[in-house]
Amino acid sequence: MVDFSSSIEELNNYKGSEKKKTLIYNGKKYLVKFPDPIREKNKNISYINNAFSEYVGSNIFKIIGFKAQNTILGTYTYNGKKKIVCACEDFTDGNHILYEFESLALSSNPDKKIETELSDILEVIEETKKMIIEDDIKEKFWDMFIVDSLIGNTDRHNGNWGLLVNARSDRAEFAPIYDCGSCLNPMIGDEEIKKLSDVEIKNLAINCYSCIKENGKKINYMTFIKEHKNQDCNNAIKRIMPKVNIEKINDFIDGIDCMQDIRKDFYKNIIMIRYQILLDTFNKII
Repeated sequence: MVDFSSSIEELNNYKGSEKKKTLIYNGKKYLVKFPDPIREKNKNISYINNAFSEYVGSNIFKIIGFKAQNTILGTYTYNGKKKIVCACEDFTDGNHILYEFESLALSSNPDKKIETELSDILEVIEETKKMIIEDDIKEKFWDMFIVDSLIGNTDRHNGNWGLLVNARSDRAEFAPIYDCGSCLNPMIGDEEIKKLSDVEIKNLAINCYSCIKENGKKINYMTFIKEHKNQDCNNAIKRIMPKVNIEKINDFIDGIDCMQDIRKDFYKNIIMIRYQILLDTFNKII
């Protein structure tokens, strides 16, 4: 793994809840995310596994065919302690500006506070489409929703997805996927995974909620998808499922040298459960 300890450090201007540094590695700028210490009582792990979640989640998006932020697993030694970190390459520059969805939402309906209610998000998307050239924002949003359901991303809020705008041409496109650190149950440590039964793993897979809400309640990914009542969601399943190569995903996870086998198996099992639900839904609606 790459040791980022000696990389050039710049002042950090990235937002978010995790500990992070801005580092230059091989001439490129990276947001390097550190594992946050656990402050909750009765937790048997010292740090969350968000570095693994970030790396695996981003790469699963890539495997399925999305543009996603380049990520590197590495180490960083601080105060004599070596930590596993995830370095996330900055895909913006002077010509490409990221407009996070929460910023777009602020410029929409001045009489309404836009949070994560699904109907509000779709309303902002329609308003945004009037101002830019890109015309498939809604389709990309739903495609992202389906892959987030596969990896169990519980924190795809309005501040971690958006549009990438070319400052010269004003052309906008769906930004590369970034910030997947809340997928794949980062709060569960390896020792806890060893104690999980098959039933408990299945429950974790099925009882996974998006932070996107419908009628004020967080959407349960699998329940929402199995109901196949939302046609835009159904269409996204039709687009995405033929691109999901579960064997390639499993091979990628198996190839992560610094991850314990118990965690690899957990990731593969929980993804497979969700994959089967998505596949069953796909077969019912095609």
